[in-house]
Amino acid sequence: MKRSIVFALAGLLAASAVQSQDVHMEIARRVLATTPLFDGHNDLPWVIRENAEAPHDVGAYDLRRTTSGHTDLSRLRDGMVGAQFWSVYVPMDAVGEGAARFQLEQIEIARQMFARYPGHLEQAYSASDVERIFASGRIASVIGMEGGHAIENSLGALRAFFDLGARYMTLTHSGNNDWADSGTDEPEHGGLTEFGREVIREMNRLGMLVDLSHTSPETMDDVLEIAEAPVIFSHSSARAITGHRRNVPDDVLRRLPDNGGVVMVTFVPSFVSEANRTYQGDGDPPRATLSDVADHIEHVRRVAGVDHVGLGSDFDGITSTPVGLEDVSTFPALIAELSRRGWTEDELAKVAGENVLRVWREAERAARRIQRSRGPSTATIDMLDGAGR
Repeated sequence: MKRSIVFALAGLLAASAVQSQDVHMEIARRVLATTPLFDGHNDLPWVIRENAEAPHDVGAYDLRRTTSGHTDLSRLRDGMVGAQFWSVYVPMDAVGEGAARFQLEQIEIARQMFARYPGHLEQAYSASDVERIFASGRIASVIGMEGGHAIENSLGALRAFFDLGARYMTLTHSGNNDWADSGTDEPEHGGLTEFGREVIREMNRLGMLVDLSHTSPETMDDVLEIAEAPVIFSHSSARAITGHRRNVPDDVLRRLPDNGGVVMVTFVPSFVSEANRTYQGDGDPPRATLSDVADHIEHVRRVAGVDHVGLGSDFDGITSTPVGLEDVSTFPALIAELSRRGWTEDELAKVAGENVLRVWREAERAARRIQRSRGPSTATIDMLDGAGR
């Protein structure tokens, strides 16, 4: 008799756990039905470029089928993705062969991808475009440049990329460029050079979001000193939890409320799990988890505030993923986890997409204001930083 009571209680507890899980997933899906889940970073255009079977061929990497990577149309729908910054990444070694040409090719891949699936994707050029496209049932698709070396020290090139639809630029990548220090290279400029400051001013004048992922803390600080609009971190996490140089220090997080910017927490295992980052043994390192990512989101919220945190997966730019966040279909599970931790529906909407949309709208307002007082910059790097750069 006692054994049957124990089994019955165990069954009730299990059923209660399942019901609780369903409640939080229901909340997540309700939030994402009305708020576009806006992911800060997906490297699908690079995967298409590097596809061994047919490099650069958008049609050959068919998103209507289950792909070998993290992203396809079916999984985007399952993940309730409403808006996506598609990264048009340019590696550092492209500088030698012409980084601007490389960037144009990457933008072309992204634009071909949008055109190939018009029932699912539409390019967005403004925050209001995102809202309109999301309301139509399609995924608002925005181009994000990854690596300031792609402008080849030319503000004219920066403006041309903006005209093609680039709406953020990550100032650096894995190495320093001629005007800004990377977070994963030895310091060279102490942050921004004077030309680097002019790049920020021109991005603010255009309404292009300044992305501080990949930059050094000194570069972050220099930008926050002069920025006339909110910044983003398109795919970074919290350095206080995981000591990776790509993550954001707390002193920078504390400055975000004054700027209005947002950290879009990434899913990169070595950025969200200290055990994964520091593992030096044989075999596979410890797996990061969905819970680890949620911990970083909560840390950014505690230090910077709930208005300054978002999501920046880096899907298709990483070779391993956290348990529970294996591909683009899993975003609702992360929102459900935050619900389980006590986040309200209004707070969930902020982290899902409202925060980054607010940042973009504020950047657009700043651009309109700035354009009334100054025109396109004619400065050059030789003029501001000295000849020979």
